Parts: sequence; C-alpha cells; structure tokens
Amino acid sequence: MPTENIYPIFDRMLQREDREKLLNQRGVVLWFTGLSGSGKSTLAIALERELHNAGYVCRLLDGDNIRTGINNNLGFSEEDRKENIRRIAEVAKLFADSGIITIASFISPTNEVRKMAGEIIGENDFLEVFISTPLEVCEQRDVKGLYKKARAGIIKDFTGISAPFEAPENPFADIDTSKFTIEECITKLKDIIKDRISLK
Repeated sequence: MPTENIYPIFDRMLQREDREKLLNQRGVVLWFTGLSGSGKSTLAIALERELHNAGYVCRLLDGDNIRTGINNNLGFSEEDRKENIRRIAEVAKLFADSGIITIASFISPTNEVRKMAGEIIGENDFLEVFISTPLEVCEQRDVKGLYKKARAGIIKDFTGISAPFEAPENPFADIDTSKFTIEECITKLKDIIKDRISLK
C-alpha cells in the first residue's frame, strides 16, 4: 500500500503518559542478550514473576512465543535472523509505548543487530542486559545438547562455536549467572531498574 494512502491518527489516540499513569509504571524494554545456556530465559522468567508479584504489568518475549507465532514464517538464515530481531523490536516498542515493562530474551549476537533493535525501540526505552556467563559454563550446562551437536558439525552457524558472539560494549547491566544465584541476580536487576520503571 502506498504511504500516501496512510493517514496517521496518532494525535487523536491516547498518549503513552495516559497509559503509564493508569498502570502506575513506566514502560521500558529490558533486552536480554547472551549465549545459549547463559541463563537468559531463566532470569527473564524469574524477573517477570518477581515484578508481577510486586504489582507491575510485564510481558516476556522469547523464542518460544515469537518463533511459533508472529515469526513462524522465518528460518535461520542471516537475513531471517535479522528480520526476527527487527519484528521483535517493533513488538517490544508497542508494549513499551503501552506502559508495559517488556523483557525480550534473545541471543541477538551482534552489536549491529542490537543497535538496530535499540534504534527501533528508542534510546530511552532500550535497556541492554548482558547475561555474560562464560562460554565454558554455558557449554557445561548444555541442557538441550545444542553445543554437542554444534561441536559435531550437526548444527551449522551456532553462536559461540561456529558463529561469533559480540559482547555488548556498554550494557545497561552485566549479569554473570555463574557467579551468583538466580535470587541474587534478580535482586541486582531489580535494584538497577527500579528508578526506570517507577513513576516518580
């Protein structure tokens, strides 16, 4: 559809401030990045529940609810992986604009793809959380046997083995799950984000 046939209605819609006031919280996107097995999903699930119990409205986005839904037509080529992150960022932006605390848990292995996500979501709303658990620990965990298959050459372009992972240069938070318990990691995260999600 040509863009000249699209008529914006943003000026007549409820504004973000209206929704945040109703929810009594600020919408942000906590973008969890790290290797497979680093603890991203475990921490994301625990943080969502902890914030929910504290009275916050949250939404968790991860591979399970994205790859089987809005992105079920995408494969794992470099182009499709980039499009996967682009769509996730667009969805996360909608949630943040609705005043919802959004936790996005994806490997998103390069600075380029995370920069794209941050530009879509917006600098003030994009909080990059690096789950910096070392590769050797992630590989020891290997709950799904993915590293073993990657080492055997069964899985191609596997991040950390046959494809690179670029550590974030200046993450909002850095959490190494090999050094702290889940409870300690969640306490640390809550302390870091409390001023960003509470209305003052």
